[in-house]
Amino acid sequence: MNDLNLWTNELTGNIPTELGSLTNLKWLRLDSNQLTGNIPPALGSLSKLEYLHLNSNQLTGNIPTELGSLSELRKIYLYSNQLTGNIPAELGSLNNLTTLRFDSNQLAGNIPPELGSLSKLVYLDLHYNNLSGNIPTELGSLSTLENLYLFRNQLTGNIPTELGSLNNLIRLRLDNNPDLNEVPAEVVTLCETDNTSCNFN
Repeated sequence: MNDLNLWTNELTGNIPTELGSLTNLKWLRLDSNQLTGNIPPALGSLSKLEYLHLNSNQLTGNIPTELGSLSELRKIYLYSNQLTGNIPAELGSLNNLTTLRFDSNQLAGNIPPELGSLSKLVYLDLHYNNLSGNIPTELGSLSTLENLYLFRNQLTGNIPTELGSLNNLIRLRLDNNPDLNEVPAEVVTLCETDNTSCNFN
């Protein structure tokens, strides 16, 4: 089996740990159900997995560090759940990742600087969480990034000048982080280009 698509049903209960034994799985879609409980660390054994869609459920607990072993992963959707804890630094090893969406959860702590190693990342969405601390300067290394959404968190400190190097950026939203400092000139210049739209307030 390469694909398991059970999205948009009325599934309830926990995600079975036994799914971790489906070692040929490339696509796992369990989104838009009523699933509860934790994300099983056993999913980190799905070494061929390219697409993981667990969004729009009622999942709780931490994001397993084991997901950082999914070296073939291209897209990971965990948004619109009730996940807590930190974003694992281990996810910085997902070298093929193009899309990471963890928005609309209850995640806390800092944004891991290791995410700046995701050299193929196009879409990074962490909005509507409880993330705090500084925006990592390492995010300025994401040269392929087109969408960066960090709004509605509790981020503080300076907006990194390095974000001004994101020449492929189409949409930048940092608004509703009341303790972020002024926008640096480098980022202002980027936002004045025709292809980039920015929100800061």
